[in-house]
Amino acid sequence: MEIVLDKRTLRQLRQSAVDAMEEGDTETLREDLLDSFGEEQVEEIERRIDTDLYDFLGDVLDEWSGDELDELFDLLEAQLADVGIELKFEGQESDDDDEVEETEEAAGEFDDDDELEFGAGEEEEEVEDE
Repeated sequence: MEIVLDKRTLRQLRQSAVDAMEEGDTETLREDLLDSFGEEQVEEIERRIDTDLYDFLGDVLDEWSGDELDELFDLLEAQLADVGIELKFEGQESDDDDEVEETEEAAGEFDDDDELEFGAGEEEEEVEDE
């Protein structure tokens, strides 16, 4: 089974984890983690772990040092992998690919048409500002 957390959910979990690190309280983080899974996903996870997901997440959070965000996600990913669930994060690989493409484009040479288009755009902005 594969579970993919979208970017918005991942961003929310990261913020919740930062709050937990600052406040030393993981209860809200546990609730946010629980809410990040759909109802069917929760049922399947609970079937595989033979316990309540809430308790499972508590165990993961107890194991977490509370110092690094990536450690938390690595722990969760590893614990779920142990029961045959692959946890993925949307955009994780594609962000890296986009950065490579942007770097390659920035390093590439521009032809005369690209330079003219860029220059023309600047002139239009100046006219609009006046």
